[in-house]
Amino acid sequence: MSENRQAGRPVILGVVGDSAAGKTTIVNGIARILGEDRVVALCTDDYHCYDRATREANGISALDPACNHIDIVEQHLRLLRNGQPILKPVYDHATGALKAPEYVAPREYVLVEGLLGYHTRAMRECYDVKVYLEPDEGLRRRWKVQRDCNRRGYRPDQVEAQIAAREGDSATFIRPQRTFADIVVSFSPPLENTEESGAHLNARHTLRPTLPHPDLTPILDAGGRSGLRLELARDTDGKPVDVLEILGSIEDHRAKAMEELLWGLIPEVHHLRETVGEYINESNQRATSHPLALTQLLLTYHLVKAALGHYAV
Repeated sequence: MSENRQAGRPVILGVVGDSAAGKTTIVNGIARILGEDRVVALCTDDYHCYDRATREANGISALDPACNHIDIVEQHLRLLRNGQPILKPVYDHATGALKAPEYVAPREYVLVEGLLGYHTRAMRECYDVKVYLEPDEGLRRRWKVQRDCNRRGYRPDQVEAQIAAREGDSATFIRPQRTFADIVVSFSPPLENTEESGAHLNARHTLRPTLPHPDLTPILDAGGRSGLRLELARDTDGKPVDVLEILGSIEDHRAKAMEELLWGLIPEVHHLRETVGEYINESNQRATSHPLALTQLLLTYHLVKAALGHYAV
């Protein structure tokens, strides 16, 4: 464990959202910021009970808790939180097959992503920081078609049919988990370019008072208040929240200045700056987004503060 740590156990991040909401992109970026030697990543989708062929034959989707070993997820999160290793199942998204389990030992940070990470109280109690990803629905659908066709061997019509078939399960099982998040992150195209799906997306952070958020005044000043906006708003449940808007149109030099300020708030982390904000674009090439980079840095801030013992454990 790092000498800077005070928590005395692994710090656990949860990232939950619907299929193709951007969970892996967020987690990968945070892992690179923290240093991949200090991180272990876990996907709760590995805990499917059935392979793809069996799910299709039985008419059950991977979004249904009955299709997942929820009790084993609970057990494994508790073990990792207590610094103990697990024997994690493995699901191959490319083939839809269940594979041999793998030995996973906890590190300083455990980054957990998946569809159903907040489904039970026992799971929710294991996280230090809980994030829910809620991209614009049209954008999520485009991302899902892009990903599943490029990396999972689907045709566009098959992806569209799957989205339609899963809509009921998304509404019943996935979206209600939003209420348990400390931070809700929403990416959306700007009004002037509704077809945007990459570098110039706007990012909206709904910051709930369940975490002590950083003083963003210097960062807002660095953005000249043209690339960032912070305001008090009402959440979907009517409760007051802070809302941080990061505009996709932000100029490079302003974004870089804000990123430098955020790096300054988390000096304990590895400075692998060249890959922050990286994602795979529609051409299946690596690209960079300033709103994504700022999002990854802000989420990393909370993990570092939790590791330093600033949050209740």
